[in-house]
Amino acid sequence: MTRITELEFARIVDGIIEDRATIVKHNPVGTDEEILLWMLLSCLNSYLDLAEAETPCFNGKPDAATYRNAVKFVIDARREGEFDTDRYLDRLSSK
Repeated sequence: MTRITELEFARIVDGIIEDRATIVKHNPVGTDEEILLWMLLSCLNSYLDLAEAETPCFNGKPDAATYRNAVKFVIDARREGEFDTDRYLDRLSSK
């Protein structure tokens, strides 16, 4: 089972922030925060090689809070060491 360190999580978040304009431009459905959190969840899905049973499912139209909770759910299950996930997620919602 692949685990994720704070350093690697920070690197992924930093990359998304660096590419924010391009990511939002090519994914025009939803708010910027929803789009960036969706991208983070997708990156984590790939990086951690989540099984179908580990991948969060959504009912209805997900919003930023839904994606944020899904990211935290995934990180909580695969985190190596303790770190404050919210600190990084907050950076995705600021401009």
